[in-house]
Order: sequence, then C-alpha cells, then structure tokens
Amino acid sequence: MNDDERFDNTEGFNSDDIRDENRYYYNSSNDYYDDYNRSRGPSMDDVRNAVREEIRRVPPKKTPWVRIIIITLLFSVLSSLATAVKVKDIVEAEYGRSNSNGSNSSYTINVKDDANVENAIAKKAIPSVVGITTITQSNDIFSLRGYVEGVGSGVIVSSDGYILTNSHVVSNGRAREINVVFSDGEKTAGQLIWQDEGLDLAVVKVEKTGLPVMDLGDSDKVSVGDKAIAIGNPLGLDLQSTLTSGYISGLNRTINMENGASMDGLIQTDAAINGGNSGGALLNSKGELIGINTAKASGGEGIGFAIPINIAKSIVNEIKDKGNFETVKLGIQGVDLDMYEKYFQVDTGAKNGAAILKVEPTSPAGKAGIQANDIIIKIGDKKITGMNDIRKSLIDFRYGDETELTIIRNSKEQKVKIKFEKFMETQS
Repeated sequence: MNDDERFDNTEGFNSDDIRDENRYYYNSSNDYYDDYNRSRGPSMDDVRNAVREEIRRVPPKKTPWVRIIIITLLFSVLSSLATAVKVKDIVEAEYGRSNSNGSNSSYTINVKDDANVENAIAKKAIPSVVGITTITQSNDIFSLRGYVEGVGSGVIVSSDGYILTNSHVVSNGRAREINVVFSDGEKTAGQLIWQDEGLDLAVVKVEKTGLPVMDLGDSDKVSVGDKAIAIGNPLGLDLQSTLTSGYISGLNRTINMENGASMDGLIQTDAAINGGNSGGALLNSKGELIGINTAKASGGEGIGFAIPINIAKSIVNEIKDKGNFETVKLGIQGVDLDMYEKYFQVDTGAKNGAAILKVEPTSPAGKAGIQANDIIIKIGDKKITGMNDIRKSLIDFRYGDETELTIIRNSKEQKVKIKFEKFMETQS
C-alpha cells in the first residue's frame, strides 16, 4: 500500500496506519507535510470534508456500526492532529520554530541571564590560573629540621611570567623551592619577586613568555549579589583548575587570622573556596579578575574571602615595569584601636584608627615626631580603621614622597607632615 492509497482503503483502515505515518498527516488537498516543517495544519473544515468523503466511499451494504466506527475513529484522529497542530503553532509563536533535529534555531539564550556564563568564563580564564607547589624548611619541638610541602594557586598577570598569589602560599617568603604548574600540566620553577605578609600578597616569576594573561577588573565596582566565580586547586593539584560559582555575599569584611593578625576590606563570596584555592582567581560575570582568594571561614560552609584586586594593581604594574616593588615603611609597631583600648582599659577619644606602640627613631615616623600611644586616623585623605589600612595606604607611596598624617594625641586631633625615606631598622 502506498501513501496515496492509505486512506482510500477504509475497510482495512486501523490505528496502526496512523502509527506508520512516521510523523506525517493527511489533509483534504491530498498533500503531506512534515510535522516539524509544515506550512499549515488541517482545519475543522478539512475534518468535516474528510468525514463526508468517507461516508460517500463506504458502500451502502456495509453495516451501519462499521460506518459509525470508521467515521468516529477518523474524526477523532484528525481532530487530535488539528489540536496538536494548533498547540505546536502556539509554542512556536512563543519560543521560536524548531529545526528538523529538534534543536531551537531561533531562540537564543542570553548570556546576560547567566545561563551560560560559567562555561564561557571557564574557557577564557582557566588557562590563566596555575598551581603553585612549595617546599619549606621547618623545625619541630625538638629542633629537628624537616621539610613541609605546600600547594596553592596563582594568577598569570603578565605574558612574560609574573604570577600573583598569596603570601602564605609561598610561606611568607620562607619557601626554599617554588614550582608552578600550568593548566596543561607543564611544570616549571618559580622565583619569589615580592611578598607582603600583612597584605597576604606575593608575586612569583617564571622564565616563560607568551603566557595567557588574566583580564583585571575593578573591585571598587563590585556589589553584593553580583555573580562570583572562583577558579583554583582545592585540596591539591589532583583537582587542578576547579571552577565554583556563586555570588558576592558581602564587602569590606574583616577576619582574624590564625597568627593573631587581622585582614579587612575583604570580599565575601559563597563560591566554594577550600584549601589549595588560596592565591586563585575570583572573577566577575565578564571573566575579569576582581579578587585573589585568600581564606575560608573555619566555622561554616559557603563563606570564603578574597583580597580586592585593586589593592594589588599598582604593585603588579610596577613589578611588570621595573621587575620589583618596594613598599615604603612608616617605622612603627602598632595594633588596631579597639584592641589597644581593651588591653590598656583606656578611652582615646577616637572612634577608629591604629594605635602606635613603638617608633623607630630614624624612621620617617620617628623623624616626623610621631610618638608611642598616638592614634593614626588618616594617611593623606584615606581613613585608617586599623593596621591593615595603613599597609594598604602605603602601597600608593614611593620613597621620596611626602604626605600628611592625621593623629590623635592626648585626645586632641593634629596633623603631622612626613617624608618617606629608607632607614635601618633596629633589632628588637
């Protein structure tokens, strides 16, 4: 039986004929249309005409029950097809017509909806994130020498081999051996160029060129609720180039480290950050670096922290230009104001700042007349809420620069001019 005869032989007509149609349907014009690529469907007039045609074709000698069954079945099938066509036309009008393989050719997912942003960022950013392994000498309680292996992450910030990471990833400058592992598995030796334990930042150099550089974003424009994507090596190099996705949960966070120091101004995210992620990338929805992952809260899940990239930009730029970076020093030892007031049980009259405990006599602070128990509340036009703010403020200065300190002494505010010069620190 060919297609043109299928509905003419009504005596042999059954439901299997419909199933054998292979997604085709019949209409009153004797035309066949692909169900996925047709131009129109059967109308109710088509159905009525088909039923009348069947009544005409069935010989009068047939039992009325047979005619009724045939007509009912045909009417039911064609009506169902007409309904299906109508529903499909509505769907296509709403979402776009599909092509023959079932994929949607006219409906495009908008990346701004974050539906595909992780996949795009992975392709763009993973080659710029590296693993960093270290070997550090340590002494146990019996003064026996040993070696400790460490692992972390880093971000390529120049094509000629400069890599930004955390200071603690390179053991705060004490690592005897540093190796860098690229996303393709290649391994090469690294050299520590600069590190600052207080900022928990470091720069490592490898002797390679043509490396894929991470795009730097603007961490000052980050808002709570923005997309946040972390890339690093959680729990070691066996999970190298792991991507986790979440959101910015908070800004300007302060955390206390295991060594008793505090870090403030941090970005908080719920993108999973675990051991080995330190030094890795925190990215925005454009795949731009907005932070260097530094820590995970030990008391809870989904709470990780990153150092805003704007803190490191001037450091990175100067190292790329000159090959090194020198941090100017005030020549003081101090603590955050709240700790100072609690310990000494005093009220300094300041709302926040950094309290000075000791001043190096030949340092810029000593030459400017800064004294122990002074409270620094401003450096230039930047407010100081603690010792970490002092470290971040000093990044913007170079030896030979001058600025003004705003301090509180004996509950009175005053300003002091200071010039940054190199000095010899005395042994305490």
